[in-house]
Amino acid sequence: MKVVVLGAGISGHTCALLLRKKLSKKHQVVVISPNEKWNWIPSNIWVGVGLMTPEDVTFPLKPVYDKMGIEFIQAKAKSIYPEGKGANNKPFVVAESTNKESLGREITVDYDYLVNATGPKLNFAATPGLGPDNGNSLSVCTAEHAHETAKKLNKLIEEMRSGQQKTFVIGTGHGLCTCEGAAFEYVFNLEFQLHQQGVRDKAKIVFITNEAELGDFGVGGLHLKNNGFITPSRVFAESLFVERGVDWITGTHVHQVEPNVIHYESLDGSKSSISFDFAMLLPPFTGAQLKAYDKNDGDITSTLFNPGGFMKVDADYSGKPYEQWNAEDWPKTYQTSFKNIFSIGIAFAPPHQISKPLKSANGTPIAPAPPRTGMPSAIMGRIVASSITDMINGKSDTPTHAASMAEIGAACVASAGANPISGSAVSMTMFPIVHNYNKYPDYGRSLTYTSGEIGLSGHWIKKLLHYAFIYKAKAKPFWWIIPE
Repeated sequence: MKVVVLGAGISGHTCALLLRKKLSKKHQVVVISPNEKWNWIPSNIWVGVGLMTPEDVTFPLKPVYDKMGIEFIQAKAKSIYPEGKGANNKPFVVAESTNKESLGREITVDYDYLVNATGPKLNFAATPGLGPDNGNSLSVCTAEHAHETAKKLNKLIEEMRSGQQKTFVIGTGHGLCTCEGAAFEYVFNLEFQLHQQGVRDKAKIVFITNEAELGDFGVGGLHLKNNGFITPSRVFAESLFVERGVDWITGTHVHQVEPNVIHYESLDGSKSSISFDFAMLLPPFTGAQLKAYDKNDGDITSTLFNPGGFMKVDADYSGKPYEQWNAEDWPKTYQTSFKNIFSIGIAFAPPHQISKPLKSANGTPIAPAPPRTGMPSAIMGRIVASSITDMINGKSDTPTHAASMAEIGAACVASAGANPISGSAVSMTMFPIVHNYNKYPDYGRSLTYTSGEIGLSGHWIKKLLHYAFIYKAKAKPFWWIIPE
């Protein structure tokens, strides 16, 4: 049997390593990814303030896969033929090589099982002027983007040392962005770094976000129980912003980024602008824009993918109104309508948002897309690897493992300043990720297993996790004992 994994991010890489560990050598595991390197994305925020280099957060994939006995094809998947083609009913993937030695060459790879873990396409084009390549803002979405962002920051710090005042705007660059947590981490690492460099008094820092309120994070916010009191994450977050002297603008859709000016619309329908010297704005995501065809070359893309390019799995896509959303809407096994195709991480199509969907008075959607990165992505990789292994070994005809985001929790450590003595991080747990009001009628989540606190110990945990997960991703001795 041959299992092909599309993508080598957190979910795809986890899945591929575990498949190779679980399956006997007579079965093949193949990874197709356009990137030659693996990137521990959570640490890109430290690259973006100059505390790490791209080499600290990346490593080449091929040596790891060679060691593990996984075939690695550096290419970008373009289309899927789940029924095969013509008289040949063997399903296959068509990809385009991104290896410099065979750039652009078409590659066809057949499979018995397929795992789509292609992750997101960074859709900077959704907002005119957004992005570091052809736009007017910066990014920490890739290690290279983050490195260029650090260069710009260092230049401004030198100018501030000469007495110049600067305005920094950090946040989301579109009304439907996700991963607000990354912007949250970056703004506080930026603030901390300016303080460490002795120029904090020369900086105005503004956080701009599509969240309706601070602390939403695309999960509808949290409720934290401490010393008998229940505190919304909004209060927790606002307290930190006030303490660090960071201004905020919530409920925004950035609709254009001109040189040194951001134009945005607010939930009340008003339109405003803010000037900046430095802007790090996250883009919205789309799927990898794969196409799908039947055996007669008929386009069946809409059967497998939603309009955003994310793959449909075992979820409720009926589009029912917010008042009828339920924990059962969310996928459990990540199997598609084709029994031998699964989709995990950002590549799968969520049934709906987690936060309440909102529109501005003008009808513009302004609400975070559901996050499904980090720990949840790795868990999906593990359970799909286990299900496929059982199916290949004849233990079951259907997936044997499940991990609905409405039934699993997540832990997150958000850096708020990197220093071994004076640094800090927000350590959060959330259970479950998606509200389950049937089980937890008051807040949708367990108050026992949902928590949050800030302190120096969180920074040390964040640093430890950086090294632990890179160790695991390199498949070093006993890598599998490190949990997702």
